[in-house]
Amino acid sequence: MQFTAQEISLLLNGTVEGDAFVKVDKLAKIEEGEAGSLTFLANPKYEQFLYTTNASVVIINQDLQLTAPVKGTLIRVENAYSAFTVLLEQYNTLKLNKKGIEEPCFIHPTAQVGADPYIGAFAYIGTNVKIGDHCKIYPNVNIGDNVTIGNNVTLFSGATIYFDCVIGNNVIIHSGAVIGSDGFGFAPNPDGTYTKIAQIGNVVIGDDVEVGANTAIDRATMGSTVIGKGVKIDNLVQIAHNVEVSEHTVIAGQAGISGSTKIGKNAVIGGQVGISGHINIANGTQLSAQSGINSSITEEGKVWGGTPYMSYKDYLRAHSKLRKLPELDRKVYELEKLIEELRKKGH
Repeated sequence: MQFTAQEISLLLNGTVEGDAFVKVDKLAKIEEGEAGSLTFLANPKYEQFLYTTNASVVIINQDLQLTAPVKGTLIRVENAYSAFTVLLEQYNTLKLNKKGIEEPCFIHPTAQVGADPYIGAFAYIGTNVKIGDHCKIYPNVNIGDNVTIGNNVTLFSGATIYFDCVIGNNVIIHSGAVIGSDGFGFAPNPDGTYTKIAQIGNVVIGDDVEVGANTAIDRATMGSTVIGKGVKIDNLVQIAHNVEVSEHTVIAGQAGISGSTKIGKNAVIGGQVGISGHINIANGTQLSAQSGINSSITEEGKVWGGTPYMSYKDYLRAHSKLRKLPELDRKVYELEKLIEELRKKGH
């Protein structure tokens, strides 16, 4: 779709300088802008590109003083960065605005699909599934029996929702994510073999959650694995059976949370963090990347790091000392050598 500078300016409550009727149909970085594209300038480090870009329209801050002529049309706004994020959201909404039911796909006769759906080709929707209004089910999504899905949910291609799981409103689940796979439950036998423990629970995902690509959230052994409202989960995260992640916690890529652990509200879990099972993490906890958490954290709002974890300040001090170990080793060697020489001389 094409939009004029004037239309964009009205959306952003901005002021046009130049041709108000020039049209754009794509977004671009300012250094890569070409005819027909819209871009923005918010960081002063990129101001040089304002005078060389071929973008048709550039969004700039209201108070920016030009130092050379500009080829394209300018839209002045209070905050160029915030304005451009609004446009990105609008662009993404338009791009993903798919409607209807494509063929071939399978929708079981007992399934209930709400108003205004998009269901892509080769999607599978099982027995007694309930899907709310304005949902988008992309191609090759698999939704198992008795799943309940709220309104305004987007499941991207290749996502799998196992039987009995519950997904709230305004949830986004990206490609390759698996919701409700079996928890890692095996009972050891006297002969060294293992017997699988049936995982008969489910996963419950609250409203406004986003789950990244290739993330796995295991179903509970009994009861539910729970992902609270507003939680944001990156790609390649493992959440084990019976874990509870409370509201508005964020989890970065490659983190792993072991079974039956409870994560508090507004926690921040860095990339590649490993958390042991059957422990509690307090509200507001921040865990730096690659931390290893092997016991409960009870103090709220603290920052931790290292393996095993310690306060982040202690972790930085310890790491600083660790980097000096080679130098200390050399000094100890030289002192030992000096002591040996003195001993030989009878001192």
